[in-house]
Amino acid sequence: MKIYKLLSLLFITIITLSSCSNSADEDIQDDATGNLQLKFENGFNNLGDIVLNQTTQTSVNGQKHQFSILKYIISNISLIDENGAEFKYNYNNPDKGAFIINQEEAKGGIVYVNLTEIPKGNYKKIKLGLGVSPTAYLIGQGGQGLFWEKAKQEGMAWSWAAGYIFTKLEGKYGTSSPDTEFMNHCGNMGDTTANGTADLYREVVLDLPTTARVHKDITPSVHILADFNQYLSGNKALTLDTNNNMAMGSSQHLVDVSNNLINMFKVDHVHND
Repeated sequence: MKIYKLLSLLFITIITLSSCSNSADEDIQDDATGNLQLKFENGFNNLGDIVLNQTTQTSVNGQKHQFSILKYIISNISLIDENGAEFKYNYNNPDKGAFIINQEEAKGGIVYVNLTEIPKGNYKKIKLGLGVSPTAYLIGQGGQGLFWEKAKQEGMAWSWAAGYIFTKLEGKYGTSSPDTEFMNHCGNMGDTTANGTADLYREVVLDLPTTARVHKDITPSVHILADFNQYLSGNKALTLDTNNNMAMGSSQHLVDVSNNLINMFKVDHVHND
């Protein structure tokens, strides 16, 4: 009888330890990181898929304009969960956390950005940086050498000065039809504090209409609309003319453009697939 009791206790102990071990393994696996996809769709007035050299918009001031080049840099992406905790995705590290959104590369009107190794969580908000922050720029080549080369190759770095082009808009504008060329390149040159120049880097926090549930088996897709009607018809209505149609750097006109464009982003929907 004593032997029977001992064997029973041993069996129960083994089952308990095995159960605890399996539970621990499941917890570890359940905490595994996941991925998240951002889909940028550039349009006018929340209608997506701008066709370069073709789609024409009329501003609130009556100017018609279309783009032949439409590019911008997104960086310092953060995800904010249901408890308000913020996960910063390669923050101030352009080599791993900055992306060039180029309308010429859109597939079905969408430019895709894939984020990896995102902590499991239920995310309610997303934060985006338009451009490259002064902090990231000043880290030097160690954290931005790869992105700097990419930016140069894609024409998103100044050829005559140190710094990135944050937003590159080129095309034509006019009253009855778009027939006059324009070029607006917004961005910082060098150390803005030392140079006493305007900082054009901007950030925005967007609510997600549906919780993005990042899990090892779920890769949410966040569909972001970028409304380029904000360019000339945003918080400050702008008019292109001979004083600003060939503007590059951080002039007052480009400060106004940057202030308008940071308001163009809106999360249209989220897929948890």
